[in-house]
Amino acid sequence: MAAAGTLKNFRSICKKIICIGRNYSEHANELGNAIPTKPMIFMKPPSAFVVPPSEIKVPSDWDELHYEVELGVIIDKQCQNVTKEQAEQNVGGYCVAIDMTSRKVQDELKKQGHPWLLAKGFDTSCPCGDFIDKNKISLSSSVNIWLSVNGKMKQNGHTRDMIFSVPDLIAYISKYITLEHGDLILTGTPAGVGAVKRGDRIEAGLNGDNNLKYSMEIKVASK
Repeated sequence: MAAAGTLKNFRSICKKIICIGRNYSEHANELGNAIPTKPMIFMKPPSAFVVPPSEIKVPSDWDELHYEVELGVIIDKQCQNVTKEQAEQNVGGYCVAIDMTSRKVQDELKKQGHPWLLAKGFDTSCPCGDFIDKNKISLSSSVNIWLSVNGKMKQNGHTRDMIFSVPDLIAYISKYITLEHGDLILTGTPAGVGAVKRGDRIEAGLNGDNNLKYSMEIKVASK
């Protein structure tokens, strides 16, 4: 119980946010990217967290950002080189998360062969909802994740469509990077990503078994 209690404040103890790119084939296709044969990993710093009622801030020299709703997996126990079968016992909980991205900056950096941390890791690039206890989500069933902008549904996907499952991801990541108490894994986004501008309102959520429903709302700052 003590561990679950501290995990409710995962944003304040998280040491790293590990993100998975192109984990839904339809999303890879919509961006014209090849479907990966191994998980594609990148990171955001913990300074990327933002929690409503705080707002997403578009850097002053950018004009828009892209949204990507994701199921967040919060790690409970430190784990290194665990098997797929051992993976679930290291999960402490879940959350709704949004991977905010500057697609223009990312595309420019990719064309130059440069890392694209700037496009993904800027301040307020990781809005996160509240902690959801691990017992409320079964990895053997599918979770519906969705996102709307200004009241219009934009993304509406299911975790059953992931290329790499949550146990796959934990096993793969922990082979190379030790996962620690409070760390967050963003598991990829379904199709439907698009742009938001200053002043837009984003709502995101998930629906699961046993009438599990969770949603969060966050604004893109006007200035």
